[in-house]
Amino acid sequence: MARMKFLCDDERCIECNACVTACKNEHEVPWGINRRRVVTLDDGQPGEKSISVACMHCTDAPCAAVCPVDCFYTTEDGVVLHDKDLCIGCGYCFYACPFGAPQFPQDGQFGARGKMDKCTFCAGGPEPDHSDAEFNNYGRNRLAEGKLPLCAEMCSTKALLAGDSNIVADLFRERVVRRQFNGLHDDTATTTRAWGWDTAYQDD
Repeated sequence: MARMKFLCDDERCIECNACVTACKNEHEVPWGINRRRVVTLDDGQPGEKSISVACMHCTDAPCAAVCPVDCFYTTEDGVVLHDKDLCIGCGYCFYACPFGAPQFPQDGQFGARGKMDKCTFCAGGPEPDHSDAEFNNYGRNRLAEGKLPLCAEMCSTKALLAGDSNIVADLFRERVVRRQFNGLHDDTATTTRAWGWDTAYQDD
């Protein structure tokens, strides 16, 4: 079974937010929740870059380690999902996540925090595939349809890659070698990074 991963190439991201819009539209994500967002690194400094960030579906997910009700689980292909029926909205996962992936809807300015929501790698939830209950809680299950996450498919510059980790790594490696060959960077190792991989996939 392939191990699914995300990778954002900070040399290609143009901060268009197409990935954010695609995610919200595909899954009818509630107002105030962003399963994916584009952030700027070194804002206003030389070498400023943008990256698309969401749940990285870590190999040893810290969110799962701190959840007091064990609502997280990992699928056979490495996607970290959660059961909203078990979630109590405590917020521990938010503080444990190095990527700020868990999101919590609120009812008004001072309303109670709701059930946690996050990127599902377009893989749905524990309910039967393509059921109304699954869609209402998690959005469309594209993985069960043999498709990749829509955020990556809609990325016009292909900065955001998703899928089999071996294929994603090979694609990124080819880009790094090509940049070095074309003389775009004197030191490719320090200018081109697989952002987040060292943190998310320590055991791979």
